Order: sequence, then C-alpha cells, then structure tokens
Amino acid sequence: MQEYARLADANDPLRHWRDQFYHPKGSPGTKSIYFCGNSLGLQPRSVQKYVMEELMAWRELAVKGHFDADRAWYNYHQYLQPQTGRLVGAKPEETVVMNSLTLNLHLLMASFYRPTPQRYKILIEAGAFSSDRYAVMTQAAWHGLDPKEAVIELSPSEGNYTLTTDEITAAIDQHADSLALVLFSGVQYYTGQYFDLAAITAAAHQVGAIAGFDLAHAAGNVVLQLHDWNVDFAAWCSYKYLNSGPGGSSGVFVHERHGDRPEQTPRLAGWWSVDAKHRFQMPQDMVAQRGAAGWQVSNAQVLPMAAHLASLAIFDEVGMIALRQKSEQLTAFAELVINQANEIWRQTTQNYYPSDPKQRGCQLSILMLNGRGREVFEFLQRNGVELDWRHPNVIRIAPVPLYNTFAEVFWFGELLIKALR
Repeated sequence: MQEYARLADANDPLRHWRDQFYHPKGSPGTKSIYFCGNSLGLQPRSVQKYVMEELMAWRELAVKGHFDADRAWYNYHQYLQPQTGRLVGAKPEETVVMNSLTLNLHLLMASFYRPTPQRYKILIEAGAFSSDRYAVMTQAAWHGLDPKEAVIELSPSEGNYTLTTDEITAAIDQHADSLALVLFSGVQYYTGQYFDLAAITAAAHQVGAIAGFDLAHAAGNVVLQLHDWNVDFAAWCSYKYLNSGPGGSSGVFVHERHGDRPEQTPRLAGWWSVDAKHRFQMPQDMVAQRGAAGWQVSNAQVLPMAAHLASLAIFDEVGMIALRQKSEQLTAFAELVINQANEIWRQTTQNYYPSDPKQRGCQLSILMLNGRGREVFEFLQRNGVELDWRHPNVIRIAPVPLYNTFAEVFWFGELLIKALR
C-alpha cells in the first residue's frame, strides 16, 4: 500500500496545489495530517493578498472605495458570480454570495415555502444537520402550523444507514397531495451520502412541490449541475470544502425561472434587493434586481468575500471534474486502509457511508463498535491526525483532493491499526 501511495502521489496531476495552502503544524515528532476539511478548509496562501487589497482600499480611499476601489465594493457580489456559477453548474445570474447559510435558507424559504391548507408539508432527511431541522421546524411554526405535523423526517429502512433514491421518491409520492417543499442535503453531513439531486428534484416537481437543497457539504466537493437539474433553490456555506475562512460568506442559487420573475416570486427585501440603476434614487416602489442577486437584503461583506474570491479563483482554475476524479481515488484508497485495519482487529469498526463511490463525497464516516471509539479518536489526534468526532460513536475523515495526499491516507491507516490495538 505504501508503494501505491507513493506512485499515486507522484502521478497526481493536482499535486502542486497542496503547496498553495497553509498546513497546521503537528506536535514535535508526529506527522500532521489534516482530514477535517469537511468542517473547516485550510487557508489558501492567496487569501492574504486578496484581503489586503481591500484593507488598503479602505485605508486609502475610505468611502470612495465603494466606487473607486479596483473591485468597487458597490458591485462586489458581481465579482464572484461567474466562478460561483461554474462551481455549481449554474448561470452567473442564478447565483449570489451573501450572508450566512441558515439565514439564506430562511430568506429562500420565505419565498418558496408558502403553505396552503392543502399543501403545507416539508420533507427532510431524518438526521439532517440541526440548523436545517431547526430552520424548517420554525418556518412551519411561523406559519401557524404544528411542526410535528408539517415536517416529515424520512429515515432509512431498518438496518441501513443511508436512504435510497427510491425511498426518497416513494415518500414524495406518498405525500403528493400535501407536500409543499422538499429540502434535502446535497451531501449528508453524518454519513457523507451524496443524494441524487436530479431525481429528487424531478420527483418533487412531479407532485407540484418545490425542491431546495442545503449544499454545505456538496459545494466544492462533488460535481453539481443545478440549472440543468432544474433545482428551484439552494444555499451553501464557504468555509468547508471551499476554504474561505471561519464564518465565510454563503452562496445562493435561484433558478432563472424564479429569479427573472420578481412579480411572481415574492421575497423579503432590503436596499440591496433594488436594481442597482435605481438604488440611489430611493424609489417608493421597489424595482427588484433580477436573478439571485434580488434576494440580497444588505450590501456585500467585502472582507470575507475577498477571502472567498481567492478560493474561488483556485476552484475555477482546477475545475470540479478534476477534483472529483482525484477525490474518488483518495476515498477509495481510504476505504481500503480502513477495511484493512478492521480485518486486523476483528470487526471493531463498521463503514457508515455508501459503498458506491458515486454516492459519496470526500468524507468517510467510521462507526466504532468496541465502545472505545472516543479513545481511538483521541489517540489519532495525539498522533497528528486532525479529524472529527460525532456523537455518539462516529469518526469522520475527509481527504480533500486540493491539499491531501495518498501518503497521508496510508499514514492514517497505519495509525488507525495502532489505535485499534
């Protein structure tokens, strides 16, 4: 395995990108292996340049920076639209970067979750990330509904950890007459399952429901084609696989059939929702900005968006297809070393992720069966592996193709064998 890792790294066409990121230093005498990009991506070396340019514009231009900076702050969201569109498979005007993820989900649901006495239910996956669950529950309550009645949480069949596409579409059909919104993850945060977004969207539309997605673990991780899949809306954060810093700005997608029809798609608005040509005229009757940018309420958060712009430039140059190809190879190798460790130590772990590489992203979740999972996790951390523990007994690792190597996966496997011992 070590020789395979060496050859795979030597032949990796993306290997030079690793050096474009800062890597945390481990304790003396240990290797530092960062497998936590599913929680917070590493900092690109280019971030400092992009942020410093805006700090200098602020220092030297002050308020004039809104129009006279090299990247005028007044139009800042526009500098991120082309790259964002390519990242998620959308037209530039179908995307905008603004706010943070859960706030954006609420703004989008204000437009797309409009329950009626007959059609009012929301379908989500059981075990969705807490912020998504809280968001849909409070949206239902905001409309005067009982969340326990309005929100359907779909669980896998007994003995399984992941949902099949057939189970999801069957649930959509089952609630066809009362379903208003399907809001799923793109990639499930706990299991790493990559859902079939095209099939889910088609099934939702077939029964007259809206299809929206939280792409926090999907953007920058898997290949997306949101426009072609006919997705209604989506939102994602930028601090995980998109490496844009803690609390980084969120991305939003709204399909053009909604974004180009502001008179038919109501939204909560602010000054920045107004068409830029009319904004300073302060019209009494709002002239809505077209496209996803019409969902903006406030002006751009320039400094975090500058960091995001630096990262988007990397993704734009590398391309998601190349990243996905390496990702599938890395996770396949990681699965191999995990299974080897499990065989040596008599079924002490269980794979808690889809076996089909096409149905998972970078992340592999490992279910610990021996009651000592926390000890294994802490041993790995002490020996230089930065990874993630999820209650009650799951370890998550995420070998990221931009900056992780096959050698690191091999070293992780060696440490896992020692940890299980």
